[in-house]
Amino acid sequence: MNTHKDKSEEELLVRLAARYIAREANRDVLITPTRAELSRARTHAIVYVSIFPDDAVDRALDFLNRNRRNFFEFLKKESRLSPIPGVRFEFDYGEKNRQRLDELSQGA
Repeated sequence: MNTHKDKSEEELLVRLAARYIAREANRDVLITPTRAELSRARTHAIVYVSIFPDDAVDRALDFLNRNRRNFFEFLKKESRLSPIPGVRFEFDYGEKNRQRLDELSQGA
C-alpha cells in the first residue's frame, strides 16, 4: 500500500529525474519521466520514461542506465531521501498505450 510519504518521494524522484535528464541528455531525443515506483524498503526505484522519437528508445535507455551512478550522486546532492534508492530506468509502455488510445479515439 502506498502511503502519502511514498507518493511524495516518488513524485520527488520524477521531478529530480526530469532535472537531471534535461541537464545531461542529448537534445536530439525527448525523454520525459512519467512516474516512479519505490520498493517497500525504499532502497530501489524504477523511473519510467517516455521517449520520442520511437526509434530512439533503446539508445535513450542505454544512456540513462549507463549513467545511473551519476544520477545517484545527483540524488545525494539534491534530495533528502534516506536511504538514497538505486534507480533503474524503464520505458513506460503504459504511457505509450494511453497515447495510442488517444489517437484512436480522436480518429473515431
